[in-house]
Amino acid sequence: QVQLVESGGGLVHPGGSLRLSCVASGFTFSSAAMSWYRQAPGKERELVATIGSTTDYTRYVDSVKGRFAISRDNAKNTVYLQMNSLKPEDTSVYYCNARTYYAGPYWGQGTQVTVSS
Repeated sequence: QVQLVESGGGLVHPGGSLRLSCVASGFTFSSAAMSWYRQAPGKERELVATIGSTTDYTRYVDSVKGRFAISRDNAKNTVYLQMNSLKPEDTSVYYCNARTYYAGPYWGQGTQVTVSS
């Protein structure tokens, strides 16, 4: 079965850092474009960052540019989101997403990130 399992969320102070991880199984990870989304209560789910499958293509929503970095380790079937200089408005549930040419999208269950003083 396809699984995307997020981890690494938690409570941090403004200006702090977290690294989210998403471990994938059940599909060919190296063929998949991977993304991180987030959704805060009462708000639409938002695409935060994307990394391509065969190139170093990355894209970020404007609000996180320069602060967040998406990366992947195909040997570990894992995609990461390094989050620095966190702000209260980054508080959300963060979801891992996978897409291939043949299947998907696949979603994880999410990990909570709370940025609060």
